[in-house]
Amino acid sequence: MRTCCIYPVDMPSAPTVPLKQPPAADRVYAHVKQGVLDRRYEGGTLLTEGELAETVGVSRTPVREALLRLEAEGLIKLYPKKGALVLPVSAQEIADVVETRLLVEEHAARKAVPAPPGLLERLEELLARQKAQAAAGDLAGAAVTDRCFHAEIVRSGGNEILSRLYDQLRDRQLRMGVAVLHSHPDRIAKTLVEHEEILEALRAGDTEAAVGIVHRHVGWFSHLARGEVR
Repeated sequence: MRTCCIYPVDMPSAPTVPLKQPPAADRVYAHVKQGVLDRRYEGGTLLTEGELAETVGVSRTPVREALLRLEAEGLIKLYPKKGALVLPVSAQEIADVVETRLLVEEHAARKAVPAPPGLLERLEELLARQKAQAAAGDLAGAAVTDRCFHAEIVRSGGNEILSRLYDQLRDRQLRMGVAVLHSHPDRIAKTLVEHEEILEALRAGDTEAAVGIVHRHVGWFSHLARGEVR
């Protein structure tokens, strides 16, 4: 009886093409940015050019270039001859992001009704993923999925300018989301419930319910900024 097992045979190996690495400054930029977003570099951490150059394996010149980009994005503050200070998430930053999110997301929720089947399916997938991440204790992953859930609703409106505006908040949202989930680990359960409620309101075609839940869900962060977390 023949089996379906396939045994390896000696074949001439194809020449391997080395993968081209991104430019040095881009590698430093990605390393530091990811470290800030996943809280490896928490607010108040002082980063030095020498340490970063050694960690990433580059010279100091691309490190300076990368740090200037990160400073322009508001993630760090450069201090000559000292290094780069990772800026903590401030109450004002939270308030500004919440205000912008409410303007964009309440409008997007209204436009999402009636919700197309593709949007509902995508939101179901993201909700299932976030539940699995929460169960596994992957708070950073859950924060990324949280942002994707809301971004899908915004993109469903078909307004590219509004979608790009919302995407500009991405890193600030991720940073805030990870920080909040670490500080308030009980919040993830509430987030999952509210995402389920948003999905059900969209599925039911209930515009006012969807907008109301989005307002309550996003507005919670404004209470956090004022120290009124409940």
